[in-house]
Amino acid sequence: MTQMTQDEIITNTKTVMQGLEALKNEHNSILHGIDGTTGSQPSSLQSEQNAVEEKSTLVQKSLEMIELGLGEAQVMMALASHLQMVEAEKQKLRTQVRRLCQENAWLRDELANTQQKLQASEQAVAQLEEDKRHLEFMASIKKYDQDIQNDESTTDKMDKPKQDDPVVDLFPDEENDDRTNMSPTPQSHFAQQVNAGYEIPARLRTLHNLVIQYASQGRYEVAVPLCKQALEDLEKTSGHDHPDVATMLNILALVYRDQNKYKEAANLLNDALAIREKTLGENHPAVAATLNNLAVLYGKRGKYKEAEPLCKRALEIREKVLGKDHPDVAKQLNNLALLCQNQ
Repeated sequence: MTQMTQDEIITNTKTVMQGLEALKNEHNSILHGIDGTTGSQPSSLQSEQNAVEEKSTLVQKSLEMIELGLGEAQVMMALASHLQMVEAEKQKLRTQVRRLCQENAWLRDELANTQQKLQASEQAVAQLEEDKRHLEFMASIKKYDQDIQNDESTTDKMDKPKQDDPVVDLFPDEENDDRTNMSPTPQSHFAQQVNAGYEIPARLRTLHNLVIQYASQGRYEVAVPLCKQALEDLEKTSGHDHPDVATMLNILALVYRDQNKYKEAANLLNDALAIREKTLGENHPAVAATLNNLAVLYGKRGKYKEAEPLCKRALEIREKVLGKDHPDVAKQLNNLALLCQNQ
């Protein structure tokens, strides 16, 4: 038998109830007729009377069965009505769930916008604090304007390279990273190292800014998972060999370098270099920036011989693309000179 729908069951039940009601009325008529016949017959016809009483008993039993059937049909109708109410309530709840999902999505968008505004505000505050410190420093050295000897001494001290960590002075990064090995990269320097020669795509800017902020604060436990999740999402949507993937690899490598995880950072930079060479061309400024960052990493590990060819190749690319009189070429020449000095 084919499975019946709820509406078909209700319709058939109503039809059965109508049939049972008609059958009940018919049995009642028969029963009244039998009762009337029994009362009018003389007592002499005992056998016929017994037969009539037997028929009356059978009709009574049939009526009882009909009543039972009607009762079951009414129960089925009540259950069907209850099921309809439950289904209506279920539909109502589904509507409420859809509305809540829409509200949740809207709230998520609002939260994302608020976070972006908060990030922009925090960056503006950080920049203002940096400007304030610079102004305070400039004000503090004004008192030496009349003292030429002290001024020259102060200038010599400022220009003298640090001797505590020779690896730091070995070719600075793209924007002269003069920090110590154990200090997080300043936010503005970190951003410039990542951006050098390659503009951050729009879809990565918010995440890029967050990673920069957390890394500059030394909150690597937040910065590293953010980078890894972004890499996973980019590789799923764009594939591994995509410039955006190389950008995220470069960002994560600099975070690892700040944690002194040089091996992991070198692997990521080599991967980013291969992607950029494949997608952007071997003579792209972004390739030169990655080569320089990789050379810096090797220099910090004391691997000067491995760093030298990378630095020279970065210099060749910049001279070819930017011209020999470009400031970036001068920086790369300075890096190569420092490398030779340390050897």
